[in-house]
Amino acid sequence: MSRLFEPSTLKEMSLQNRIVMAPMTRARSSQPGNIPNKMMATYYKQRATAGLIISEATQISDDSQGYSFTPGVYTDEQVAGWKQVTSAVQEQGSIMFCQLWHVGRVSHPIFQKGELPIAPSALAPVETKVWIADAQGHGNMVECVQPRAMTQQDIDRVVADFANAAKRAVESGFNGVEIHGGNGYLIDQFLRTNANQRMDNYGGSRTNRIRFLLQVVDAVIEAIGADKVGVRLAPFITFKDMDCPDIVPTILEAAQELQVRDIAYLHLSEADWEDAPIIPESFRIQLRDLFSNTIIVAGSYTQERAQAMLSKGYADLIAFGRPFIANPDLVSRLANQNVLADLDGATLFGGHEKGYIDYPAITSVA
Repeated sequence: MSRLFEPSTLKEMSLQNRIVMAPMTRARSSQPGNIPNKMMATYYKQRATAGLIISEATQISDDSQGYSFTPGVYTDEQVAGWKQVTSAVQEQGSIMFCQLWHVGRVSHPIFQKGELPIAPSALAPVETKVWIADAQGHGNMVECVQPRAMTQQDIDRVVADFANAAKRAVESGFNGVEIHGGNGYLIDQFLRTNANQRMDNYGGSRTNRIRFLLQVVDAVIEAIGADKVGVRLAPFITFKDMDCPDIVPTILEAAQELQVRDIAYLHLSEADWEDAPIIPESFRIQLRDLFSNTIIVAGSYTQERAQAMLSKGYADLIAFGRPFIANPDLVSRLANQNVLADLDGATLFGGHEKGYIDYPAITSVA
């Protein structure tokens, strides 16, 4: 039996296996209010044979949004909606963390009450679009606009918003939260020299560029405890105009600081397209030397690649993304070496049950 299917632990939490359902935006929340709903509860419950489920990226405030129909976790209605999701998942034996995000410059004034999005610097991301839909769910990809540079007041408020959202997530029944620090969103924008050209304590040196991340982490730890906190980083992902020549050593410095804070896990979002850069083994060795707590990796992992990562000790848990969409029983299919179903790309974002909760488990396939 592959180590992938062995029980594991995350701090004091017991996991039924080492398989993680990666966070994936599906844009199915109820409107108005970006409220999690019964259909979302069904979706996550169907996939709750994973040891750990990380929710889709979830807004921390009403100005942190960048795509239509993505859920939030800062209002009473959103908390009530998430409660039905977390209880459905935990009844099946899975653990669930809420991924918290602020998109920063990857947004549009339509999500900002007509104001400009905020970012470390007033730099618009090149060739970066966001999905904007009408009330019927018909959407288009729209170019991002130039943001405004954050003031110290903005920074302090967003840090507080992360902490408040973490509290609301725990109130919603989540076992913990994952701070989204990758994939070109706000925290990642602070980390990278091409998105962060500040001249104050948040720009320039690596120590300055990781300051915002660490302030968010410290605030969330104070709010809910380090054992309930994970962080997602993306050292080798360059889309959304994020090709920074200094990002890898910056990530390694951040990892060292995160280990000092004894957070629950570090989650690496790895490039998953065909000509994606290969992550050098030297990086994985360095990262493991600096961060001894749980490491999760995600990025088109096959069962064979997952086993190799676990055997070498470079990762403790393996996250699967798109395979979980069309295969709600992914854990069973992998364990029994069954063929995996293909997803319908046209139904990834928005819509209703089709392409969301109507994928059959293999036992019910004719």
